[in-house]
Amino acid sequence: MSGSRRPRSDPGQRSRGSGRSKPTAPATADRARALALTPVSRETLERLDRFVALLLTWQQTTNLVAPSTVLHLWTRHIADSLQLLEFVPGAQIWVDLGTGGGFPGLAVACALAQKPGAHVHLIESNNKKAAFLREAQRVAAAPATVHATRIEEFVTSFEGRADVVTARAVAPLKSLLDQCFPEARESAAMQGWTMAATLVPSRIEPAGHIVVIRDVERRNIRP
Repeated sequence: MSGSRRPRSDPGQRSRGSGRSKPTAPATADRARALALTPVSRETLERLDRFVALLLTWQQTTNLVAPSTVLHLWTRHIADSLQLLEFVPGAQIWVDLGTGGGFPGLAVACALAQKPGAHVHLIESNNKKAAFLREAQRVAAAPATVHATRIEEFVTSFEGRADVVTARAVAPLKSLLDQCFPEARESAAMQGWTMAATLVPSRIEPAGHIVVIRDVERRNIRP
């Protein structure tokens, strides 16, 4: 969110209204490392470059990502998002809950732009972040739709199908499931879940993990 004072620009950022500044050595090295970890096509890279340039501009006035991660934006956010693609190579329709500054949803959308029928729904209730996402989607020409609404409101009105649902640092798992299935909270007897879950080490952050969940069902809990 923007504050009362204009924050100091981080190295490698571009001032609003000016031409693209030359990336710093650390930022360039981070981009190269990210691309080595998660290689993409030339077309996808061009989309990601436009997305990142816009994010760095908006970051000066709107807190889209943690300031401490800006110099490692490509590995910490871009590559971390793109690694999800290997788990669901055939997925076309994605729903990203709490997209924030565009991760993982918009980064994934950039990578799927050349895949026929692919589309990513970006759910973000913060109006400033939603405005950024709309502009980033336009600039990157990514196959995505921004829904400026709460998760609970989206899931009750969404009538399409979803091959994948993603969430990155949004809420604890049980809270996310409750938001995705709000009708379950209406019954005191339906408070548990069964699922097939796999904990996969992140290729980007050695201490981090990706929770891959399939076959989610509500479970009745009797008193």
